[in-house]
Amino acid sequence: MIRTAAMAILLATSFLTHASEEAKAKADPAKGKVIAETVCVACHGADGNSAVSANPNLAGQVEEYIYKQLKNFKAADGKPAARNNPIMGGMVAALSDDDMKNVAAWFASQKMKPVAAKDEKQIALGQKIWRQGDFKKGVPACAGCHGPAGAGLPAQYPRLAGQFPEYTEAQLKSFRTEERANDPEKMMRMIAAKLSDVEIKAVSEYAAGLR
Repeated sequence: MIRTAAMAILLATSFLTHASEEAKAKADPAKGKVIAETVCVACHGADGNSAVSANPNLAGQVEEYIYKQLKNFKAADGKPAARNNPIMGGMVAALSDDDMKNVAAWFASQKMKPVAAKDEKQIALGQKIWRQGDFKKGVPACAGCHGPAGAGLPAQYPRLAGQFPEYTEAQLKSFRTEERANDPEKMMRMIAAKLSDVEIKAVSEYAAGLR
């Protein structure tokens, strides 16, 4: 199962390389700043540092990842959005492809104000899952996709270091129930399905403390 997940990682990375390069080529952070200050500010802050854990910090996030998520929130060509979220769907409805590239570039260029892990009791378990995974369960190490320090890898794997643990936990649980289903080859859904609530909370807390 770990080998299967590893293959999915390679396929997803190859598939998104072209989109990643295209997103960078045309991005204008200055124009993205205007969008951030008018459309995104209430939930994510003008600089991408959110005031509440329900809304993720976007400052310093992988640019290509932000762009992909914005595209996934938007319904197109008569098809439903790949990532179903009524609030974000409304936010991106009026954004053009260039707008999404620009605002992604803006947030990626900002400095994140990382949160700290809150539950020290969870750190040891979270560190083990992050660094080693769980061979018996077929869970690969989180570091394989998100990096040893949680910085993320373009274009598919987000930065998790310093992210609100509550938000990371909520997303993992959404993948587990398949409420969120925009991961390539169902990779995150397969991984999250094998994690208990305790393990999900632990790895979320550990990621929050990474720098």
